[in-house]
Amino acid sequence: MINKYKNIYFLSLIVIIVFIGFYNILHYDPIDGYDAEAHYNYVDHFSRYLPYEINLPDRENSREFFNPPLGYAVPAVFQVICRNILDSPDLLKDCRPIYGIATQVVQLILYLFSIFINIKIIDLFFDKKKNIKLEYLILISLMAVNYKTIVQLRGEPYILFFMSCLLYQFLKAERDKFEQNNLQIFIFGLTIGFLALSRQWAFLLFPAFFVLVIYVKSSQKDAYTKFIVKSFFIGFLTSSWYYFSLLFRYGTFTAFNKESIGFSFSNQPINFYIPNISDIYLLFTKPIRPNFSNQFISIFYSDFWGDYWGYFSFTSRQLELGRNQQLIGDYLARVNIVSLLTTFFLIFCFFNFKKYHRDSIFSKYISLSITITFFGFLWFLISYPDLPTGDTNKATYMVQFFNLLLIPASVKLVMLREERPTFYKLILFYLIFTFIHNFSSYLSHFPFRF
Repeated sequence: MINKYKNIYFLSLIVIIVFIGFYNILHYDPIDGYDAEAHYNYVDHFSRYLPYEINLPDRENSREFFNPPLGYAVPAVFQVICRNILDSPDLLKDCRPIYGIATQVVQLILYLFSIFINIKIIDLFFDKKKNIKLEYLILISLMAVNYKTIVQLRGEPYILFFMSCLLYQFLKAERDKFEQNNLQIFIFGLTIGFLALSRQWAFLLFPAFFVLVIYVKSSQKDAYTKFIVKSFFIGFLTSSWYYFSLLFRYGTFTAFNKESIGFSFSNQPINFYIPNISDIYLLFTKPIRPNFSNQFISIFYSDFWGDYWGYFSFTSRQLELGRNQQLIGDYLARVNIVSLLTTFFLIFCFFNFKKYHRDSIFSKYISLSITITFFGFLWFLISYPDLPTGDTNKATYMVQFFNLLLIPASVKLVMLREERPTFYKLILFYLIFTFIHNFSSYLSHFPFRF
């Protein structure tokens, strides 16, 4: 039955994902997102000098001054277009809703392209011999963090898109034994550069490429080394101008809006690392702020599947505006409960991926990048503690981590379909049940905007 109607299920999920995207655009204003005013200030400053000059904001212009500019390029261009068309006494203010909507539409399109590219990645992983579309699509359709990320004005949606491009090119390169022509190396290098210009989190995707030198076959080691060195040189030429500008202006390549106090486990209290009984209880009863008191896993999990910080499916700042605001904590608690098995499945697939695909350099890259990204984010939270709330612990910042996990999970689902069809059907039906139950968490509960 499943195989017979697989294409219908696939197309239905595509339609639903597109519907969710446009529904959220119609009901969610990016000005309500994380640090949104600072992101808009970045755009307004950036666009003020276009098209004649690239002038990036400093600390006085925006608290998000440290972010690379690629994620702001689209809204800045639409701001320039708007101010040359609109007749208004306050162009900066009146153009904000216009370029906000335009940015959401562009980011939704990029997200759909990311899904398409990721399907091609898994298809290529199986040498195009298996129908894998449904398995990947049902998994990515569960990602509440993606829906809220792509309708905010920020750089992470660009990481998603360029990461998909990077993975696809890398898998193709492995299939060619890393014997790449200059054009292929140039495109791969540009992708690296664009990732670096999207958001600094993208740098967590890069170390694994150098670690992989250890694992590449000796017969391919020279080709791999040349491929990576040349590609990263092009990526350096593409993006280094921005990071040197940070160095010249602030004395560091890694400027931020708060100072690091250095890495020490003592920077965070013990309950940051180990949840107490009350944290675990609240995780499945009321997983919204200010609960958890800076507890890492509880906040990370709740913000991944739900909306712990209250910037999307509900808003802790304007409870009178949205639907079911007073009851949303109870619903998100059920979301956390229902999503537990799916979470365990994702974790199991990650470890299983390393076990059963040892010869694949691509598989090793995925496993290494998942590990490096997770611990890199943990290092950041420890080095830049935000006590007592843990305000910097947001799932959107680590959207690359969650989407990397979908590749091992998709591969495992396809393998289960071939090897253990009954177990596969049970898992698939549970994923569909999770999607239906969690559906409201994918939608903004703000009123219609227009």
